[in-house]
Amino acid sequence: MYKDALAAGGLAVVTGGASGVGFAAAERFARAGLDVVLADLPGEALDQAAEKLRSQVRPGAQVLAVPTDVSDVRAIQALADAAFAAGEVAVLMNNAGIGRPSGSWEEPEAWRAMIEVNLFGVLNGVQTFLPRMIAAARPAVVINTGSKQGITTPPGNPGYNVSKAGVKVLTEMLTHDLRQSGAPITAHLFVPGFTYSGMIARHILEKPASAWTSEQTVDHLLTRMAAGDFYILCPDNDVTPARDRRRVAWALGDILENRPALSRWHPDYAGAFADFEKS
Repeated sequence: MYKDALAAGGLAVVTGGASGVGFAAAERFARAGLDVVLADLPGEALDQAAEKLRSQVRPGAQVLAVPTDVSDVRAIQALADAAFAAGEVAVLMNNAGIGRPSGSWEEPEAWRAMIEVNLFGVLNGVQTFLPRMIAAARPAVVINTGSKQGITTPPGNPGYNVSKAGVKVLTEMLTHDLRQSGAPITAHLFVPGFTYSGMIARHILEKPASAWTSEQTVDHLLTRMAAGDFYILCPDNDVTPARDRRRVAWALGDILENRPALSRWHPDYAGAFADFEKS
């Protein structure tokens, strides 16, 4: 469906588009011939991203910068109004996300902030854009950015994990409902690996050897989306696709084998997991 969406032209709307994976995706969509709507929080980063992208696009191409707080449904409605006024939406990439430290019984405000942006930001995009995209009856794709932390849910930041687990389930339901509706629209769950994005760069000045660049991650997304994949788990320079599959299988095995929750990090299962991951 992605190839069909490109062939039909139109707009790519990217939230969290001012930096990192969002901006890299916007560049790729522009190169593919789509006009682009960059949505991010108002400020210099968004303005500069729009100017940089305008310097790269073909003559006559549109690059719109729309200041947007994805946690505010009215802001998303304004974004949709601006996008559909400019053209038909071929790609909706609900990518904006934040990370805050959290604990299972600590940092309630961090929990609320992450769920409002990471989960409700995606839901706001889906519920605001999809009725108009379905009514347009043209090929299109929806990309929701999740996280491996929403699949294997490692200890350390439960609030973030819950927000991204919600994105996974929401996107699974969305793709099923789109399939049942007969609309020429597909949904895809985009799951980056360790990516040297703007969020990481604020804390680590140089790219770690194990990380992929945002551009590498987006290139993998587009390749797998063109192949029709729904679950798009990106590798990096440390974690291979095979290693990802073993980790996901082990996490599911906790339920099937009634092991302790998060047994991958349980001292009694450390050896068994290490053997399983290598097998």
